[in-house]
Amino acid sequence: MVQTSKSDEDVVIKSAVYSRILVFTLIIFFRILASPYDTSASLNPPCLTSNDTHHSRIDSSIQNGVVWDSVYFIRIAQCGYEYEQTYAFLPLLPLSISFFSPTLFSFLPQRSLLAFSAYLINNLAFVLAALYFYRLSVIILKDTDIALRATVLFCFNPASIFYSSIYAESLYAVLSLGGLYYFVSGKNNFAVLLLALSGCARSNGALNAGYICFQTMHRVYHALFQNKNVTLALQIIIVGALRSACIFAPFAAFQAYGYYNMCVGRLPDEIRPWCKTRVPLLYNYIQSHYWGVGFLRYFQLKQLPNFLLASPILSLAFFSVVHYAKSRPQVFFSLGFDTTNEEKSSGVVFLSRDLSRFKAVGSVEKSSVRVEEHFNVRRRKDPIKGDVSNVRIESESSANLGYLSASVLPFVLHLGFLAGTAFLVMHVQVATRFLSASPPLYWFASYIMAYPTKYPRWGYLIWAYSAAYILLGSLLFSNFYPFT
Repeated sequence: MVQTSKSDEDVVIKSAVYSRILVFTLIIFFRILASPYDTSASLNPPCLTSNDTHHSRIDSSIQNGVVWDSVYFIRIAQCGYEYEQTYAFLPLLPLSISFFSPTLFSFLPQRSLLAFSAYLINNLAFVLAALYFYRLSVIILKDTDIALRATVLFCFNPASIFYSSIYAESLYAVLSLGGLYYFVSGKNNFAVLLLALSGCARSNGALNAGYICFQTMHRVYHALFQNKNVTLALQIIIVGALRSACIFAPFAAFQAYGYYNMCVGRLPDEIRPWCKTRVPLLYNYIQSHYWGVGFLRYFQLKQLPNFLLASPILSLAFFSVVHYAKSRPQVFFSLGFDTTNEEKSSGVVFLSRDLSRFKAVGSVEKSSVRVEEHFNVRRRKDPIKGDVSNVRIESESSANLGYLSASVLPFVLHLGFLAGTAFLVMHVQVATRFLSASPPLYWFASYIMAYPTKYPRWGYLIWAYSAAYILLGSLLFSNFYPFT
């Protein structure tokens, strides 16, 4: 397995730090240069549960950054979930702000203190997310040069303004990328914990259970058709189901919390319509009722500018998926199960087994030998006792390494699903930040940059796109103008 380089990790950390400094510098510059479109974000009525109407003067340099969804996150951290629409914002960021803010500069006014804590948390989380991104990329791509280039692209991604603002993107990125890194490293239980926490930061974190399902699907196939072991297959299904449930659990628990607060103990005329549905999902109701989110509901002529705004990121996602599918059709369309071509190991992605749970060690070892002979793979045992050991593909041909590796398949499938959802269901302009933590975007961009003769000028276009959106986002977002 390709090892990460200490010098490369230093470059990653410096790139992440420098990119945050750049974004903050641009925010301050554009705040001084332009006047905000809407100044209502600075209004801060007292909490509904508080009788204290005294307001301290809030430091303007911090307060000016509390715009758009940042208002909700700070309000929730300060007052809790007071209104129905606030339940659209998941609790991890507000809880983190509330937990860490008392340990910081207590002489600041409360709201300013909360905002400062949020800035610190998100920017530190982004640096750590970049480090996890690099380590994950090295394992999957097996090429440190492409991995480093992809990570630098991530550090200067088009949605950079949101990673340095009071949004949940940074926490989601560090938890999802960290979870995936530990997942492909074989530390499945810790990976599940991080992926579950990512679902407390953003709702799409629950979709990370798809990686567990993908692994489970391949492991069951291997247990049944290679090892001929039904007991092993049943065990794999149970473990996979439990791990997937753990990732879904935080989001489901938050929906139950919302139902309890908004529906239980209410008078009949106070009960909201969604409380009476067969499956009362508060999140879906809020998205539809307050923001008009729904299948094809955004396909209106007046929304054409927003589709144009999202077109670069959606185009990159589309071409990354299509290129992978055209280059590796057997792997892509068979979901990695095809073993009829020259690359016999292409169907075994994230395959793992726990040898210690079975008494028939001899038969299992013989099966392992057959697997090695048939798939030409190398085993890597999990250092965590009692967990499952991962079998990783190491013998792919050089033409199928990097972005075209079979190990990239589940990431490409995940990106395709997210991109389709962003285009067909969501407010499409949100796609820029919604997809910004998807590794295949940067892997594909780095891959085509590695072949300038085959893909001329694409590298310049990608860097120009990132630079333009960093500048545009710093100008518009910080001054309360619409941007993704």
